[in-house]
Amino acid sequence: MRIVCQQLSPTFGDFEANRRASVAAIREAVEAGGQVVVLPELTTSGYVFKSREEAEAVAIGRDHPIFGEWAAEIARAPGGEGFVFAGFCELGDDGLLYNSAAIVDPSGLMATYRKTHLWDREKLFFTPGVDLPPVLRTPLGRIGVLVCYDLEFPELTRTLALHGAELIVVCTNWPLVEHPAGEHAPEVVIAMAAARTNRIFIACCDRAGVERGQEWNEATSVVDESGWVIATVQDGTAIADVDLRRATHKRLTSLADAFADRRPELYSAVVSANP
Repeated sequence: MRIVCQQLSPTFGDFEANRRASVAAIREAVEAGGQVVVLPELTTSGYVFKSREEAEAVAIGRDHPIFGEWAAEIARAPGGEGFVFAGFCELGDDGLLYNSAAIVDPSGLMATYRKTHLWDREKLFFTPGVDLPPVLRTPLGRIGVLVCYDLEFPELTRTLALHGAELIVVCTNWPLVEHPAGEHAPEVVIAMAAARTNRIFIACCDRAGVERGQEWNEATSVVDESGWVIATVQDGTAIADVDLRRATHKRLTSLADAFADRRPELYSAVVSANP
């Protein structure tokens, strides 16, 4: 299976420009053989909002035609089996705004996920989701989805892995963080650790450009089930061919198993509100 992450630079507040860019990016990914195509967080809107009104102006509902356009592009994926994961600014039926990820297959919008862990000023505009991220049973494998800051909570990546995820896709906007030369951005290190401890693949699609003075890590990465980065961005794109069957085996040695060796009875503090 081929994963293609497209590290776009959304135009803040210009939905039409971002719609065109996203459709073109999916088309390009499919032409490169992509079956799982990943775009950044808030692909359709940009990120650095200064008011709720700015977010509302570019928010869309789940019935928006853009998802049909994405579906038409991914329908051309090899074998007719393909999926798009992309962030969008969602206007819910309840009138609230959500930082959401859309999952689109050739039939259209098949699922959405509302980011449950909001980062910093996102809390001024968005409402956190209340549902666990889905783990999709697809012909390509079992795929879960997170949005940006969600990745930094090991409880969530472990939960998706326990629910059968073989690949976790992360739509993200990672603000630039200084780190020592030669080292990965800290968020990539987190992805590497989560992949290794859960024996799963993780594909993180970051964004590029500068938005209202905010720079980004531009650290798009695909990590294998042993925790090694197997693809980074080249000319805006990261491509990795993976065998998700490798994520079904949790055995490390003949006597060590990443899941069978867990001791859940000792971990109550992990889910306690007051450890």
